[in-house]
Amino acid sequence: MLRTLPLLSVIALLAACTSGAPKVPYPAFLQVDELSDVFMASMPGIRAKQLAGNPQTRRSSNRIDLPPDWQGTSGGAPGRSTEIFVLKGSLTIADIELPRGGYIFLPAGSLGFNIVSEQGAQILYFVNDTDPESIIRSPIIIDTNLLPWEPTETPGVTIKEMRTDPGNGAATWLQRIEAGVSMPWQSSTVLREGYLVAGQFEDSECVNGEALTWSYTEGGYFYRPADAIHGGPDSGGAADAVWFLRETEGGTKTTEPGCEPIS
Repeated sequence: MLRTLPLLSVIALLAACTSGAPKVPYPAFLQVDELSDVFMASMPGIRAKQLAGNPQTRRSSNRIDLPPDWQGTSGGAPGRSTEIFVLKGSLTIADIELPRGGYIFLPAGSLGFNIVSEQGAQILYFVNDTDPESIIRSPIIIDTNLLPWEPTETPGVTIKEMRTDPGNGAATWLQRIEAGVSMPWQSSTVLREGYLVAGQFEDSECVNGEALTWSYTEGGYFYRPADAIHGGPDSGGAADAVWFLRETEGGTKTTEPGCEPIS
């Protein structure tokens, strides 16, 4: 049984109803290019597509286009951490230039870092809920291109870990799934958010015992609640797929026997 989702972006929910993908009771199978642009007061002069959010806590997930010669700050909200991932182009933060694949984590209290993008950039931008259990207190600024792909227990699946908080268990990582590799039916006890950085990947969501399958292309997105079952024998792709994945608290991942109706 799925847990109740927090309040999500109305934009994302509407897109789930209009993209032609199977109807799933949470935002999945979204293509971000189909979403409308929104205004972000904290980063003037930019176009953003809101992926998910909660206006009560000011949590938000966004994809942002920074125009050439853009200058501003990292924005954020008091008491909340911020994450940035560079999808295209490059940006400079605190005099450190990051190309595509650059990752930034700014813990609570790290507001107002200067950002410059001379050539323009497309980024993922997240403002997280307040979490007193988080113990990472220093910014993380890394170029993931310099990190090795690490094997997992699933053959053909490798990861690059960008952040794991030993306090609250929150994690952000890249996951590469090689062409032709399918994922087992699996679930997590916490909410997971994903954006397809490169490649193409078919995935299935198990909804009331029915496997609903759709093909994600670059820019595909999901906001999957805790205990949702996904994967299965129909998952996979003809080319390598690279996912940006994040969980804002620690959880337990389980391999499921299949997509079975709830008894």
